[in-house]
Amino acid sequence: MSRRRAVLVTFGAGWCGYGALGILANPRQGTTELLSEVTQWVPMAALGWVWVAAGIIAIGAGLVVSCPRIQAAGYAALASVAGLWAAAFTLAIPRAPTASGSASIWVSVAVGVVVVSGMDDPLPRAVRKRWR
Repeated sequence: MSRRRAVLVTFGAGWCGYGALGILANPRQGTTELLSEVTQWVPMAALGWVWVAAGIIAIGAGLVVSCPRIQAAGYAALASVAGLWAAAFTLAIPRAPTASGSASIWVSVAVGVVVVSGMDDPLPRAVRKRWR
């Protein structure tokens, strides 16, 4: 499995776990309060399922071999929900300065996913040896 595909599968599993265990099964009060800009429009349960769906899309995209467009969809799914969390926590900073820590993390995760999505996988070992 290529590194880019491994990132999709690994992060996708993390997104599924966060959505299912961290939002659906055990929504933390602090997180729920800090996300009020989002939860006024979308309930936390629906957001939990969005995380799970994004994770499933990323895992599926990571399991597909040699299809950059499908991999791009997986990376877009990962980045979009991380970006939503980043924006929501950033908007919460004026009323709850403690949200700055979560905002920093989610901005970093979203940007990191976007950066990795644009990277090329290294050439296979047999091809690299021929280039030396």
